[in-house]
Amino acid sequence: MKKTLYSLLVAVIAVTLSLTGCTSSNSSSNNASSSTNDAKASSNGKDEITLYTIQSTQPKFKEWLDEAQKKSGVKINWVAAPTDSDTRQQKVSTILSSGDKTVDILEINDEMATSFKSAGWLDPLQDKVLTSDIRSQLPQGYMKDMLTSTKGDIIGVPSYSGYLALWVDQKKLDAAGMKSIENEDDFVKFLKASTKDGQYGYGGSWEKTYVFNEIATFVNLFGGDYFDWTNEGSRKAVKFMYDMANTWKVTPVDQIADKYEQMNQKFIDGKYASVFMWGTGNDYQKANRYGKDQIHIINMPKFAKRSIFTDSWSYVLNSASKNKDAAIKFLKYAASEDGELNGWTNFSRYPARADVASKPAISGDIKEIYSQISSTNEIHGRPMLPQTMEFITEMGTLFQNYIQNKITLDEFCTKAQEAVTKYKK
Repeated sequence: MKKTLYSLLVAVIAVTLSLTGCTSSNSSSNNASSSTNDAKASSNGKDEITLYTIQSTQPKFKEWLDEAQKKSGVKINWVAAPTDSDTRQQKVSTILSSGDKTVDILEINDEMATSFKSAGWLDPLQDKVLTSDIRSQLPQGYMKDMLTSTKGDIIGVPSYSGYLALWVDQKKLDAAGMKSIENEDDFVKFLKASTKDGQYGYGGSWEKTYVFNEIATFVNLFGGDYFDWTNEGSRKAVKFMYDMANTWKVTPVDQIADKYEQMNQKFIDGKYASVFMWGTGNDYQKANRYGKDQIHIINMPKFAKRSIFTDSWSYVLNSASKNKDAAIKFLKYAASEDGELNGWTNFSRYPARADVASKPAISGDIKEIYSQISSTNEIHGRPMLPQTMEFITEMGTLFQNYIQNKITLDEFCTKAQEAVTKYKK
């Protein structure tokens, strides 16, 4: 699809969503009576911004907000982003493409960054915010893949590093008589040994807009290329996932309906012995299922190689903002040691900057395993194309058809390559 057609679609979305409305707006005092109009009026101040955020439902959001305002010197009004991923991406598209001036800073994920980074809707940050000393401490592959435009501009401040890591239930690992999972053979052995009595060795988020993460993970482990489906490693990866569901039956086919919320709950409930999951385990901690004797991260097993993805939600500057001086002050804070430590303290977000992650304030077993992973794995940003959600959805649909025996492996690979060609245009 050409960019001009995409812009027309964005315009249609803008009109639709402006009629429906899907966010709430609040001042920094969390006054429930604050309105969108209040936010528009108040954001005209020199040291005042409006932040479009995904974090407002977090238990410690107010603590994070208070600290951010104190250290940045900026009053932060905030607007809650929709929780549904498709609605959220459409809404952010609307704000940016329409030149909406009421929002200054937005939090966007990798999917949105890939879609928007070269559209001209976001201001570059390498000169005033992400100076060379800070850039040198950030994950280089991730910054290049996810946050650098076709012109070479860096458009986002990553708020954390979060690996898509392998999590295991230690009790099930013990029951399988295994001390570790070091390679492909160990992994398959564990999955088979843990599948019994209605429980499975592996659980996935195989809903069509989520399974992309796991397909790409296995492609990397097998030494493949997500953009080349003639590559034998890429073929081996999806065949391996097919075998898990259909040959070895160590994971259920019906998880094609599951997103992370459903998968995580099943993992917590003991239905699965292992999953790939982002982050530092907040859900497991809340359920009292986190720990080295319960659910915890292990290093990625070595198939053809050890490889892992990192992601982030990043702060970006709306080009239409009328409060850019204040917005830059906030972004400098977000990129600073204080900003990263605030995210760690209140949201358990592991610092994106290596120098901050090495500080004594960052401690515990997460630091231990993240350090091991970073020293032994290839670390990548996920392979995405500008029409991100269209590409992800088509690949997910093809994968589900393959898993359900509606198409063959050869047909999957042929159609997947056609999708790559189509969305690279």
